[in-house]
Amino acid sequence: MSVSLKMKAPPTDEELRELSDRNPGYQFERSAAGELIVTPTGSKAGRRELLLGVQLARWAEADGRGLAFGPSAGFRLPDGSVLSPDASWVRRDRWDSLEAGAQEGFAPLCPDAVFECASRSDELPGLRAKLQVYLANGARLAVLVDPYRRAVEIFEPGRTPRVVEQARSVAFPSVLSGFVLDLEPIFA
Repeated sequence: MSVSLKMKAPPTDEELRELSDRNPGYQFERSAAGELIVTPTGSKAGRRELLLGVQLARWAEADGRGLAFGPSAGFRLPDGSVLSPDASWVRRDRWDSLEAGAQEGFAPLCPDAVFECASRSDELPGLRAKLQVYLANGARLAVLVDPYRRAVEIFEPGRTPRVVEQARSVAFPSVLSGFVLDLEPIFA
């Protein structure tokens, strides 16, 4: 379960990095309204994030059209929020257009594809709302993986979300052509 804290002033990028460095096991994000969002990560949820991210990273390396990022990568979205999806993918040309300094900090862009993996303490409406924030900021694909329902919810701009239940794998041809997410290790 994430906690939103109203601050006197929105935390800066540097303050978010410092909080993350000093508090391992917690994810710190900033909403567009300037609230500090704190999310603890449990061991099983962390393992699922890793299993998802490894699959995306292997595919991205072999495919070459983009780069994959893990859950500690923060992105400064156009609305001013700083969010860290559990796994994400950015087209190589968009990444390469950033200056080196921008790549080192919270990259000033919204990933093309984002994945969130639900944990026992997550509230699904909150995760769905977060995925809508990504779409509103330019993501072309937002995916919610729910191991408890053995379901995947797929969000794309201008389309009704699609739910895939009880599947062994799922593909995302409109944005990640050639990538097939093996759900069995994540759902195990």
